[in-house]
Amino acid sequence: MTTFYIEQFGCRATQADAAAIECQLREQGFAAASNSACADVVIVNTCTVTSAADAQAREAIRKLHARNPVARVIATGCYAQRAPEELAALPGVSWVVGNSHKPEIPALANLLASQASRRPTNGFLPAASLGEEQLSLLHGPAKILTGNIFEHSTLLAAPVIGGEANHTRPVVKIQDGCNSRCAYCVIPFVRGRSRSLPPAQVLEEIARLSASGSREIVLSGINLGTYGRDLSPRVELRELLHRILGETGVERLRISSIEPMDVTEDLLALFASTERMAQHFHMPLQSGCDRVLAAMHRWYRAAHYARRVELIRERLPHAAIGADVIAGFPGETDAEHVETFTFIEGLPFSYLHVFSFSQRPGTRAAQLADHLPAPVVKSRAGELRALGETKMKDFRRTQVGRELRVLTLRDGRNSSEGTPALSTNYLQIRVPGNFAPNEWLDVLISEREDAMIGEPVNPVRAGAA
Repeated sequence: MTTFYIEQFGCRATQADAAAIECQLREQGFAAASNSACADVVIVNTCTVTSAADAQAREAIRKLHARNPVARVIATGCYAQRAPEELAALPGVSWVVGNSHKPEIPALANLLASQASRRPTNGFLPAASLGEEQLSLLHGPAKILTGNIFEHSTLLAAPVIGGEANHTRPVVKIQDGCNSRCAYCVIPFVRGRSRSLPPAQVLEEIARLSASGSREIVLSGINLGTYGRDLSPRVELRELLHRILGETGVERLRISSIEPMDVTEDLLALFASTERMAQHFHMPLQSGCDRVLAAMHRWYRAAHYARRVELIRERLPHAAIGADVIAGFPGETDAEHVETFTFIEGLPFSYLHVFSFSQRPGTRAAQLADHLPAPVVKSRAGELRALGETKMKDFRRTQVGRELRVLTLRDGRNSSEGTPALSTNYLQIRVPGNFAPNEWLDVLISEREDAMIGEPVNPVRAGAA
């Protein structure tokens, strides 16, 4: 039986893409390998949001080829869409498939499997048994399959299947692409226009997952708040969430990143009306300085963002609020960095994702002349990350002594460290004792050595979150 392995990088949307590919490969008779070293076909699903993400993907391909020279490598994802020639030049790569052609990957994997020679029954041929000439026959020049991503008006792959932590929390991709053109961001050029999955398909998928035992489901997208604006008739994200809650049995529903201007009072009213909506908002900030926000081509200013945070705290006092921040955008002065730092310091964030500015080819920011020295960018990013750590600790302290319902993530029945679990407000909890995954537990929160501990109060086997 031919085996496959998926090496995954990037955001929840790419995770959903990889899960869809995994499902399709299994349906065609492929078996999942435990790691890339013993797989016949390895799919590397790349990210290209930063230059570091590009480098990480290239290094992963080099390493897996060194460990398993006979594996056929298919490089796909955002990096493959942006710069396919760079990936095609790497050793071991058989195909480079852009986001525009991801649905073709199962067929290509079948083609590679049929072309493989001298394959023993276990699907793995030790590299030591092959000479250089034989290896060269296995790997000819890589083929490239990409196209104009902007020609696509619908989602290209199945929206789901799979998730985090042994499939405890499946991710359903309901939206792809982005119509915005933030100055620093290359993602719209590799994902295309905003496209939404019709509500009927979303409801069908969530109902299926819920019926099969999934208790928390994560909705993902590249620009989730724009969901439904491309559909006819137009559908709002809030309307879709309302239908999901009313027409499916999902016990807890979580949304991924959402732009601040899409966090409306009506949306917050829906979140506040039910415990089935996870109390967690990840809103990209990028900068707390209005001049920098304008240079970034962001559509809001610091005061608008702060008001959204205040609205969340007013309606949901214990909600997790996370943000993305870019350190060292071209032209950012020392005073403007301090302005961002002070702005963040004054708001009740639960955590930060800090990115050092990375020049992305083809973006407006790449053409700016006033790029900052790398040591300055690194220093500013370090200061913001330290602030993020402080914010996380402050938020955790507010949760000590509360009783929360958490979902166990992985099997802790053979672990001496207890069972990992997740709360509605995105706290990573360690539960003393050994519990199966995908179980609700009522726990009392305490803190021990920088870890959040949840002492079981009344284990729950069924019911809403």
